[in-house]
Amino acid sequence: MTVRAAGLVALVAFVLTGCGGGDPSPQSVVRAWSEAVNSDDNEGAARLFAEGARVVQGASVRRLETFAEAQAWNAALPCAGRILSLSERGDTVRATFLLANRRRSRCDGPGARALALVRVREGKIVLWHQLEVPIEQEEQPV
Repeated sequence: MTVRAAGLVALVAFVLTGCGGGDPSPQSVVRAWSEAVNSDDNEGAARLFAEGARVVQGASVRRLETFAEAQAWNAALPCAGRILSLSERGDTVRATFLLANRRRSRCDGPGARALALVRVREGKIVLWHQLEVPIEQEEQPV
């Protein structure tokens, strides 16, 4: 690794950990996850999940027990999503995304909104819960 690259890695780590101390904020973890998914970096996205993280999508609830399971789950997401809003309460972030195609897959709902609650502990996602988007949010212009 070059000195310049090492400096960039150190700067990113510094910013993500809140200027040098403690775990990254839940919002910064959600932003990092979204950036990883949007750039098809499924390994990077998987690194943000804790072992045993729960994923809830409709009636489906599963645990991502291993890094490989987290990587496969992230790779299976058909859509990228630009963050429209984030609100944080404690260790939980409510995130609204505008869906679009990923580089390697076609989105099943481009232009639609998606809503997720993401719980973060010690800098890792422990719960990713997709919610129904309220009708008033679906109709808002972007």
